[in-house]
Amino acid sequence: MKTQIPIIIFLLSTTLTTITTTTTINPLPPSPSPQPNESNDKDFIRTSCKTTLYPQTCFTSLSGFSVQQDPGRLARVAIGVTLFQASHMAKYVANISRDADYSCSPRAAAAVHDCYSVFRDAVDEIRGSLSEMRRLGGSQEGMRFHLSNVQTWMSAALTNVETCTDGFDDVADDVKTDVCQRAVKVKEVTSNALALINSFASSIQTP
Repeated sequence: MKTQIPIIIFLLSTTLTTITTTTTINPLPPSPSPQPNESNDKDFIRTSCKTTLYPQTCFTSLSGFSVQQDPGRLARVAIGVTLFQASHMAKYVANISRDADYSCSPRAAAAVHDCYSVFRDAVDEIRGSLSEMRRLGGSQEGMRFHLSNVQTWMSAALTNVETCTDGFDDVADDVKTDVCQRAVKVKEVTSNALALINSFASSIQTP
């Protein structure tokens, strides 16, 4: 029994030494720290969104993107987000318009068809705006020309989105609530994108 005690002590000592050595060699990974650029980007987006009519929607929809504190890049991203949402809305209205003639009142069916038509136009205008933003560069005169096109087309897109909801003013069917709630979300991001475009355009010096 006396012989076993030193052996047990030796084994315990060896085990503790191994644990200590392993812990020293393989420390726990450090906690990730926020990236300065990411934090600055979010602050830049939050400040820029204060110029829009829907600042919370603006920040929520754009804060996940890297814009490198560039107002032109921010405007382009905002247009891309708008195109994504408007395209989804157009597909949704296209789907319900197929059954609208059978499941809705004649007035509601007409509003759905009109909504699909104006959203299809809005998608084309937003897509054209995004294409123009990608062509920015060169002289300030050229940039102003492309931005003028973007402002015109995004303004037209916003008008088309509002036309959709206006068409349901005298409609009592349940479809009105669903379509208008979805359309309002697209209206908000479209309005925000236009505000950011206008802000960027105003920052370009005129000769």
